[in-house]
Amino acid sequence: MKNRKEYHKKANSQIKKAGFFILSFNFLILNSFSILPVTAATEEPVLSVVHSPENANQWTGITDRLQTIGVKYCVIPLNDVKSGADWGDRRVLFLPNVETLTPTQAIALEEWMSKGGRLIASGPLGSLSSAGVRQLLRSLLGGYWGFSLSDTEQIKPIKTNTPEWANQTELFGKIRGGAVIPNDMGAESAAVWNSKDNPAAVVTTERSTFFGWRWGTDTASAAELDNAWLKAALNHYLTAPPPSSRMKKVTGGSSNCSTTAAVAPREQGGRGAEMQRGSSSPPSSPSSPPPKSATAPIPRALTIVKPPNSEAIDQLEQAVRLDVTPNSNQPINNNEAIALQQELENLIGRVESANLAVSADVANESVGISEKKQSARHLHTYTPQPVNVQPTQLASTKLGGLVRNKDQALAQVRVIANNLPQLIAQKNYALARQQWLVAKTILWQQFPVDRRLAQPEIRAVWLDRGTIVRAGSKAGLAQIFDRLAQTGINTVFFETVNAGYTIYPSQVAKEQNPLIHGWNPLEDAVKLAHERDMELHAWVWTFAAGNQRHNEIINASPNYPGPVLAAHPDWANYDNLGNMIPVGQTKPFFDPANPEVRQYLLKLYEEIVTRYDVDGLQLDYIRYPFQDPSAGRTYGYGKAARAQFQQLTGIDPINISPSQPDLWQKWTTFRTEQVDSFVAKVSEQLRQKRPNLILSVAVFPLPEQERIQKIQQNWETWARRGDVDLIVPMTYALDTSRFQRLAQPWIASKQLGATLLVPGIRLLSLPTIGAFDQLQLVRDLPVSGYALFAAENFNNDLQKLFISTQGRVQSKTSEPIPHRQPFQTAAIRYTALQREWKFVFQNDPLERPAQTISDFNNQAEVLRSALNQLAASPSASNLLVAKASLTRFQSQFRVLMSQEIKSNSYQVKVWENRLVTIERLLRYGERRVQLHP
Repeated sequence: MKNRKEYHKKANSQIKKAGFFILSFNFLILNSFSILPVTAATEEPVLSVVHSPENANQWTGITDRLQTIGVKYCVIPLNDVKSGADWGDRRVLFLPNVETLTPTQAIALEEWMSKGGRLIASGPLGSLSSAGVRQLLRSLLGGYWGFSLSDTEQIKPIKTNTPEWANQTELFGKIRGGAVIPNDMGAESAAVWNSKDNPAAVVTTERSTFFGWRWGTDTASAAELDNAWLKAALNHYLTAPPPSSRMKKVTGGSSNCSTTAAVAPREQGGRGAEMQRGSSSPPSSPSSPPPKSATAPIPRALTIVKPPNSEAIDQLEQAVRLDVTPNSNQPINNNEAIALQQELENLIGRVESANLAVSADVANESVGISEKKQSARHLHTYTPQPVNVQPTQLASTKLGGLVRNKDQALAQVRVIANNLPQLIAQKNYALARQQWLVAKTILWQQFPVDRRLAQPEIRAVWLDRGTIVRAGSKAGLAQIFDRLAQTGINTVFFETVNAGYTIYPSQVAKEQNPLIHGWNPLEDAVKLAHERDMELHAWVWTFAAGNQRHNEIINASPNYPGPVLAAHPDWANYDNLGNMIPVGQTKPFFDPANPEVRQYLLKLYEEIVTRYDVDGLQLDYIRYPFQDPSAGRTYGYGKAARAQFQQLTGIDPINISPSQPDLWQKWTTFRTEQVDSFVAKVSEQLRQKRPNLILSVAVFPLPEQERIQKIQQNWETWARRGDVDLIVPMTYALDTSRFQRLAQPWIASKQLGATLLVPGIRLLSLPTIGAFDQLQLVRDLPVSGYALFAAENFNNDLQKLFISTQGRVQSKTSEPIPHRQPFQTAAIRYTALQREWKFVFQNDPLERPAQTISDFNNQAEVLRSALNQLAASPSASNLLVAKASLTRFQSQFRVLMSQEIKSNSYQVKVWENRLVTIERLLRYGERRVQLHP
């Protein structure tokens, strides 16, 4: 699912502020009335249309519509969109369905529009570009593509203030598209979708119009509707009154004008002929890099550090982002204001929750834990470094200076939180942002990072191929495992199959990774892990068969499909244009419908789990490559798949499209079932060989239906059937609020059966204390642990913090791991809960009736006894008693905690979450643990 190594080497910082200058300009009035057809306006072309690899397979539909309209236009290759070139007097630029733009190209558009140019765009413009480019395009267009609509919807005029040019009957009909999210300033909706909340379908500004569908594609819209909208937008800009009396020449782009409508110009540079064969697809994983042209130098003072370019993870992360840029006076709308205040409240809750856990533990130590154990917990401590925030503007509010005392700090932050609405109402946006950032810094400094606070949990890390190769030997690998063990890591996902190569000498696979010389890292890793009481899970690429990035490292041909497909080309999968590697992606895939592929992979995995004492197997890339059916980018047309589907339906799937909904659904279901059935077969066959093997899957946290349409990955089904033990979603985010929004739907899901959810956290570019903040959120949510990407990102500060807060405690018994000892984990975690309740009751000034406290303690003790009995003797009868006791206690918990709900609702919710975690551990244990009669 991800080639995480390359993905996480990319920087993830965002553009500071993609601003632009709106200069005074005017342009020639070509007519004082509506121009139909457009060609009546002038003999010279008035429109430039950008051609790119992404709209290449849509080009016939685009040019047919342009010819029908009768507009004279020039075709501009995307690579010719650059600063300083000349587009002559053409005043309108049209970007139909261009999803990848480089920073240089985006800045060229900005410069051109500032000189009087007008922009019309359609589809998810720039959605595969870097974050800084997307931010700049959002400013230029007055909005951005928010999300795709699941069905065809009626487009209709807005109820009030419809722009005159967009209020024509022929503009409205049924279209398959997406919601456009308008900016607050200077943008207006010209039309809306007739769906829930009536999201915008067309957004317009003085300088741009943005169509919320893929213009020129029959699967999205009828030609008549497309033509009507383009004509209306063109006439709007060509007949608009000039804002000043001085005509300004519009320049930029290419001086070479091709008016040949039927044939697209050949792209210069890039991937050459391969780019001409079809449209670009979303990268196959979060690790897929942006096009090489995106590394061009950035002109002027604008700095854009590229994040990884992915339609899944990158867009998902953007959709939930909470960016706060210092000193920016950009307006803050009501939703943003609520989000800022809510995040401060949540962060206060996490800080208090962490401190409560430590305080309760310290109180318990003072009456029962030996000095030896207490001193062992203080062998290593981490001292947090101040975050570089300058609270220069806080003097006016008498809050200057960061503080150490927790109570004082919380009081200061609450003052800031209470003042935010007033500052925003006064339009003092820059000061509001500055104070918010200072408040966040104050709170981060109050996390108790100088002592251990973690309870038994899954603490996993991905140990990637690059780190293994750099280790070079068993001795080098031992140093890595020593570091991981010191930090409390108890589960290692060890990259065992990557790009078609095994990390070990295999009798099944064609070739051991050529970067490994005379060494068996898997054999050594198993021994090193077990010597340190850690579990070792083999992490394998499933249907991804090669990697162009890996080819570069080993000096192989860029188009080398990997050792397995090179030997068995019939096993390959293809897109609808016949490409093994879809344009814009880097990995060829196996055909999951091919029985020989399935047999090979099963034999390979069986070799791993029988020759080596691995504790688990993790399936990665357990999916198809990314597709976008509405843009004509689909995948799965391997030889075996086509033959099987044709045998089932009588139709070759290459001949069907999303415009045939019944057949298309059958084709989507067929491909999804290939993945589903393979997961089931892996589970069945390997557990026959190794009943205690833990099976996990690394998956995308996209909404279920979108995920099935784009990558045919239906992991809820695997969880419900019990095929897998751990679901590990890649909930990667650069701040905790984003992480929570990505993870929350799956954590709250009731569709996962008895399977445990283990959210993934990316360490790259996370500040050390920011990583701890995300871990604290995990500990406050109803999950049993986390997985960190990756071992190569363990810096010294992070290591010290982990040693302090979750490092190993000297003890005669090992700490249980939830997926291995769920009942023991549940009992210990519940005991920690009781310590917190006891501490609160003894130290909270709230007055509670003695009978209430007595009732609470009695019920809590009944549950403790039941859980301890189950942990000591796992039997069906003890499990039944424990589950019944837990259900009774949960049903009364809010009544028993009525006082705390009023004073600290966040903490009460945390406690409820931890009870849910115990409930899920019991459910998981019922399925996985061999119970006595």
